[in-house]
Amino acid sequence: MHSVQLETGPIEINYSNGINVLDRKLCVAPMMDWTDRHCRYLHRLFAPHALLYTEMIVAAAIVRGNAARLLEHDPSEHPVALQLGGCDPEELARAARVGEAAGFAEINLNVGCPSDRVKSGSFGACLMQRPSLVAECVRRMRDAVQVPVTVKCRIGIDERDDYEFFSAFVEQQAAAGVDALIVHARAAILGGLTRPGLSPKENREIPPLKYDYVHRLKRERAALPIVINGGLVDPSAIRAHLRDGLDGVMLGRAAYHGPALLAELERAVVNPGWRIPEPWEIIERMVPYARRQAERGVRLHSVARHMHGLMAGREGARAWRRFLSEVASRPEAAPEVLFSALPILSQGLAA
Repeated sequence: MHSVQLETGPIEINYSNGINVLDRKLCVAPMMDWTDRHCRYLHRLFAPHALLYTEMIVAAAIVRGNAARLLEHDPSEHPVALQLGGCDPEELARAARVGEAAGFAEINLNVGCPSDRVKSGSFGACLMQRPSLVAECVRRMRDAVQVPVTVKCRIGIDERDDYEFFSAFVEQQAAAGVDALIVHARAAILGGLTRPGLSPKENREIPPLKYDYVHRLKRERAALPIVINGGLVDPSAIRAHLRDGLDGVMLGRAAYHGPALLAELERAVVNPGWRIPEPWEIIERMVPYARRQAERGVRLHSVARHMHGLMAGREGARAWRRFLSEVASRPEAAPEVLFSALPILSQGLAA
């Protein structure tokens, strides 16, 4: 048990991780409003060795708010990394210490999110314009914790999407001692006086993917662990990135909407003996988990809302999604109601 001093007073959090060397071959991206603790519990059932990430949590909220509530997670989620948002080196260092004490296996700094609310806080993708500040944040966090400190970034911002800009940004982070780099291989278009910005959704789809930047960076910096992110859907293409020398792949919405993809990749790139679980097997694991959450006042909907992709690509997928929307989302729904959907799951298995 570790005690950490915050502005709101000391808190004690269990440090139960003990993971010093991380396998980054398969990662699930931090996604706002999606990769909460219930989502991560589900993803762990599909991929025992994937490195999971929290949603971005603002460093100030950890330092000045209810850190125990914000950082609470199930031990079975490990290995799981904490993604922080912020631009104050001291505040980030303090939040990193709390995250390490809470048992997270890695502290990651968000330098890629393009949303307006993140931009207004002077962090996220706009920080790519201030590489020296990002480097100072990395240095302070590395001095504060023993777990790896990493950065998730884009290849550029607005008009600066040339390789020279990207390489110069990475140069400063490498000099600061960053332990790994996760690169969304698109520029972020935030806009300015002469160019309109794109929405977060548009920033995930419109700027062209430049995977070659990431591969070139790895060739030039062989010792720096580099994980590629952005537009990764096809299993064979994903495996090709690893064969070509990258240290890992990070999946986002493709894994969320079809979590069986995680199991397929777990078997392909991490654990050849892994058997892809059937939907009914996942239900059998999720119901006891949902029961435990219900005892703490968590509604079934908060857990089940992440399960819409359970039948993706199978017969009965539409009926399953309708069941979750119409039955499992009711305020009074008990976890056991998920068992009533087993005929739908059996339909998909038979198909």
